[in-house]
Amino acid sequence: MEWLERMNRAMDYIEENLTGEIELSEAARRACCSTYHFQRMFSFITDVTLAEYIRRRRLTLAALELQQGGAAKIIDVALTYGYDSPVSFARAFHALHGMTPAMARQGGMELKAYPRLSFLITIKGAEAMNYRIETKEKFEVFGLERVFRTDGGGEAPQTPARLWEQSHANGEAKRLEERAGGLPSFVSPNLYAVNAVCSYRKTGPDTFPYMLCAFKDEASDSDGYATATIPAHTWAIFPSEPHPWEQFGETIETLYRRFYTEWLPTAGYEQADGIEFEMNGTKDGLNYIELWFAVRKK
Repeated sequence: MEWLERMNRAMDYIEENLTGEIELSEAARRACCSTYHFQRMFSFITDVTLAEYIRRRRLTLAALELQQGGAAKIIDVALTYGYDSPVSFARAFHALHGMTPAMARQGGMELKAYPRLSFLITIKGAEAMNYRIETKEKFEVFGLERVFRTDGGGEAPQTPARLWEQSHANGEAKRLEERAGGLPSFVSPNLYAVNAVCSYRKTGPDTFPYMLCAFKDEASDSDGYATATIPAHTWAIFPSEPHPWEQFGETIETLYRRFYTEWLPTAGYEQADGIEFEMNGTKDGLNYIELWFAVRKK
């Protein structure tokens, strides 16, 4: 399958460059998607971040090199696998293997090995996925925008989840709701006024924009907020089952994972421009989620 071939080409590139510079933009190019979406897709499929996978692979190879003996100095092994000092290498090595690099040289020491990942066809789909395909004309949103790093670093709040928490705590989410106006006719009436949109503009190879947003219309008061125009697109929309609040994290993660691992590789569509909406609402007195992905036919 084309999707599997693209992902494995990206993994080939990463494996070939574990002892050198890994350009995530090049890995993403081979996977035919943006850097942000390659990292996002990787983490949902494998349950580990791309950065952590690369770290594990490098430290696996470093341990093998140390156990093979020879005259290589620990500092040379550290530099080979991307560490600029013996201290930082020793700290990372101990965190993964539970011992220092010097101890790893001794015979009989038990180390961890993380093998190279390959993407293969697996049998899935016994459980039905609910989705619908809808075409929507251009519309506008406004709200609280932040640009996040794909590795979760940077100044607070470092993640969209933290932005939501902060905005509820300081009243910004409530103020945005009060200035939102009404929901447009092309969305479910079960949705709240404030939702979220992601990757609606280009910000850089290792960052992505995220906005707590409301739909903009004549009744909206968008003064002082960031605005974004969402072009006309075809959308693949995945609704959740109603669920209690404590299951929100598990529910949204399952929707994302099934989109990337079950629907997208087999549906004959690909993501278009990377735009995603996370819609929240209520149904039957419980929480309700819709994930919107801009898509196009291959």
